[in-house]
Amino acid sequence: MWILPLVGYLGSVLGFCFLTLAIASGLYYLSELVEEHTVIAKRLLTRLIYIIIGIQSVLWLVDGLPLLLTLLGVGSHFVYLGNMRRFPFVRLTDPLFLASCVLVLVNHYFWFRHFSDAQQRSYSRLSSMYDQPDIPSFTEIASFFGICVWLIPFALFVSLSASDNVLPTIGSEQPSRDDGGKNKRQGMVKVIVDYVLSGIGEVSRLAGWKKPEERF
Repeated sequence: MWILPLVGYLGSVLGFCFLTLAIASGLYYLSELVEEHTVIAKRLLTRLIYIIIGIQSVLWLVDGLPLLLTLLGVGSHFVYLGNMRRFPFVRLTDPLFLASCVLVLVNHYFWFRHFSDAQQRSYSRLSSMYDQPDIPSFTEIASFFGICVWLIPFALFVSLSASDNVLPTIGSEQPSRDDGGKNKRQGMVKVIVDYVLSGIGEVSRLAGWKKPEERF
């Protein structure tokens, strides 16, 4: 068969493009929701941080997850909690924000290595092919990473766009303004999406797929 594999490759590329557009649209919509409901978003994120700290503590007490990694995860979420003190105004050069970015990668690396090592040890102790390894399933590991490792950093990343239309208050950052006096603070998600779309448009124009706009 020659044509069917090509159709499969084409479908995979189209599916990846549609999935990327769906994720970008979802992030854009979430950023709009955070802009409109900043107080609710801050309260929800704060409660989520405490809930995840409780989940990690229970996992250590009941399921026997490593104490050091649990302390690392709990400490990381307390650092994430520090970003809420000026929410939704988050400076990209803030040491607390930079520490949060580093801790996300550190948590992912050590937890991934822990589950990988546990899987190797479990398979090495099997005496026959009929024995069942005592390891978490893929769904359990993926859920742990999604909830306990990536949920709060991802939510904080989306919430960076909440500062677009928030009115300044006493003791908060003053939003930047353009020459007309309008608030022009741009969110992180919107900046990335608009930058990608503008880049695609520029490539299309250079390739001749899109004609430049006529100027009078």
